[in-house]
Amino acid sequence: MTHKTAVIGFLGTTLDNGYNERRWQRWRPTVSLCLHDDMLVDELHLLYSKRDKQLFDIIVADIALVSPTTQVIGHDIQLESPWDFAEVYAELYDFVADFAFNDDTQYLLHLTTGTHVAQICWFLLVEAGFIPADLIQTSPCPKPEQMDPQGRYQTIDLDVSRYDTLRERFEAEKAQHWQTLQANLITQNAAYQQLISDIEKVATRSTAPILLMGATGAGKSQLATQIYALKKASNPTKGTAKTTGQSKYTLGKFVEVNCATLRGDVAMSVLFGHIKGAFTGAASSRDGLLKSADGGLLFLDEIGELGLDEQAMLLTALEEQRFYPVGSDTPVSVSFQLMAGTNKDLRQAVADGEFRADLFARLNTWTFFLPSLKDRLEDLPANIDYELARLGSEQQQQYRFEPAARQRYETFATSLDATWQGNFRDLTASMTRLTTLADSKVIRVADVEAEIERLCHLWALPNNSAPSLQNSLSNKKVDGHFNTDFNTQQIETASDAVLEQYVEESVLATIDPFEAVQLAYVIGVCQQHKNQAAAGRYLYANSREQLKSPNDSDRLRKYLLKFNLKFDELN
Repeated sequence: MTHKTAVIGFLGTTLDNGYNERRWQRWRPTVSLCLHDDMLVDELHLLYSKRDKQLFDIIVADIALVSPTTQVIGHDIQLESPWDFAEVYAELYDFVADFAFNDDTQYLLHLTTGTHVAQICWFLLVEAGFIPADLIQTSPCPKPEQMDPQGRYQTIDLDVSRYDTLRERFEAEKAQHWQTLQANLITQNAAYQQLISDIEKVATRSTAPILLMGATGAGKSQLATQIYALKKASNPTKGTAKTTGQSKYTLGKFVEVNCATLRGDVAMSVLFGHIKGAFTGAASSRDGLLKSADGGLLFLDEIGELGLDEQAMLLTALEEQRFYPVGSDTPVSVSFQLMAGTNKDLRQAVADGEFRADLFARLNTWTFFLPSLKDRLEDLPANIDYELARLGSEQQQQYRFEPAARQRYETFATSLDATWQGNFRDLTASMTRLTTLADSKVIRVADVEAEIERLCHLWALPNNSAPSLQNSLSNKKVDGHFNTDFNTQQIETASDAVLEQYVEESVLATIDPFEAVQLAYVIGVCQQHKNQAAAGRYLYANSREQLKSPNDSDRLRKYLLKFNLKFDELN
């Protein structure tokens, strides 16, 4: 089967320029593409701005004279600055995403025209597999006096292993422009844009602790990684200027640990290290993560899960820049920047006595509240595109939605039925499933319908599968009053269903009927509140005023402990 040849490239506003007859005596890269007998161009796609429409019309007319079979197709693009990496990449990515690539066409990407920023972006898109094309370069004849308008062309073998230096340059460009790229590509939410802008300023100007607060899956860990990359690229000055000038330093390692995985003595050892023989099983010394982060950045995710003893040692390390490994009498000096993440409201944790007030005060210099996906629904389309691009890059494929399928998915994703309980983790998992199961790399309406059903099923389990006495009673209300047909036996049955879900059988056997109903009601209240303190305030709203030192959270905690229950286990 004979393949068509299509070339994609920018209109060269300088190199392609020329309005009088002398233009035929000089080399013009776009026109030269159509002057080679050994390369017949069937389609020429030119990207240009409206302000260059006159030049575009001249090029179309000239190509019609030298290559009548070539169809020139113009694509109007809007670039405020062709030297802005983020803007150019975003525009080209959108162009590629909407472009209909045909299997019977050989595509060539013309690199000669356009700024070097555009060339870099073309390279990245081809390398990632988003553009199924080879690269082509055109150049004038090596002897200018020959006045050859045809010039030469060269197809580039994109074996990136042969272009390590070039790749390093591109990676450096991406790192340099991370700040703008994130602000322009990831969000359209004004509040989040301002948040990112503030974080960028803090990351490049401050070494004080940074606290990221937000629900699970809101992107705290990913943002921490990006902050580190930005800090490392910015290479801040260290210390004060001396007579020899300001010194620079290279930021050390990025060390991340999820504090929810740390318990008891293990937590101390992992964070602060230990000496040989400090405890049973300590056959050798260990530096600990604080020492590993010396000179760098330590990210403690879910810092609200740290025990009070670990919190005290961490505070000492922050304020005095030294700590004692487990079992050691010799302090270890460290200097690191701390970033912390948590899905808890540490303000409430301090009030409940679960988090040290002095450590929170130390962390609270820069506190940023990350919004959940439900609070950034206008960003769903952009994040869907991001996931398609990321998964496509990993698999060296180009995934896309059918238009009707994309509309159906976005309509559901922004509706009240989409709870996005896991935030962006849910979206990532959803896009992974869609791209994996899609035939021919095209996501169709049937694929979306199946995924919507899957998501609804997954989201229904945590909230709707567990029985609740309040849910059972509310089903028996008529006009706000309990139906008189709902008798004592039904109440006991409803409470038993709740307790069997959570209470150990041995404990359940000791509970009186009236106590069972009360406990089932308390469990229902706990399930309807975000934290133990809020549930306690609801349950003890009246009796609180009669106590000298009310602590609703602690009262509820002690009540639940009577039945071997904990608040977190009920949600």
